[in-house]
Amino acid sequence: MAESSKEELVQLIKRFGAFLTVKMSNLFSISFHNLNSRSVGAVAGLAVAIVFTWRLLRTPSGPQRRQPKRQAPAASSSGNSSHSNTTFMPSGVSTPSEDVRAQNVVDELFQPVKPTLGQIVRQKLSEARKVTCRLLGVILDESTPEELQKGATVRSSVLEVLLEITKYCDLYLMERVLDDESEKKVVLALEDAGIFTSGGLVKDKVLFCSTEIGRTSFVRQLEPDWHIDTNPEIVSQLSRFIKYELHISPTRTERPASNVFSSPSLEQFFGSV
Repeated sequence: MAESSKEELVQLIKRFGAFLTVKMSNLFSISFHNLNSRSVGAVAGLAVAIVFTWRLLRTPSGPQRRQPKRQAPAASSSGNSSHSNTTFMPSGVSTPSEDVRAQNVVDELFQPVKPTLGQIVRQKLSEARKVTCRLLGVILDESTPEELQKGATVRSSVLEVLLEITKYCDLYLMERVLDDESEKKVVLALEDAGIFTSGGLVKDKVLFCSTEIGRTSFVRQLEPDWHIDTNPEIVSQLSRFIKYELHISPTRTERPASNVFSSPSLEQFFGSV
């Protein structure tokens, strides 16, 4: 009985909604210039009535019946009912495995983007415009001028970092050599490594001197934002004149000043290895 009353109420609301629709169309057919305050009030009232009717139509006619839980068949005494019980999940309820998969997708979407080497170089160098760097022990495998008399070898692990620095900075390389032949070996090694063709470095920015004081003078004259060196004495002397310095040392050393940083290698300082 209650169900039939509700059906009649729904049909009545539907007919009332149709009636309101016809009235609304007639009202809108009137020219907007001829609308007075009463007509506007009628339109507003009809609009409220339509919204109220629509909300009534959207509500379900009655409470939904809860589906009874399905129970697993009882085990028989014959031993043939060794079936495992099955858990029935209501529709619309996600399983734990689905929640885990959804969470994994969200984690992948919002995973922080790893910065590129170029971005790290720019951040580490603090937007520096000019950088000076010694060759021995930083760019080359050799660590003494005497070794350069036998040959020069560019470290392959430092190439990528070096080329990124040349993209953003004016880079000058410098070293103390004992003879002209050592100088030629160094330039040839840099050329074979592709530094002059792939990066922004030119041969005129590779400087050579015969003393450590000469390398210090080069740095003072160029006034770089960063200087990279392996000699702790030179690093300490230049800390008063250079904005930032990077001391390349295989062992951890005490910082001579707050503007001096230390790293076992150039590539490790920029996190490329």
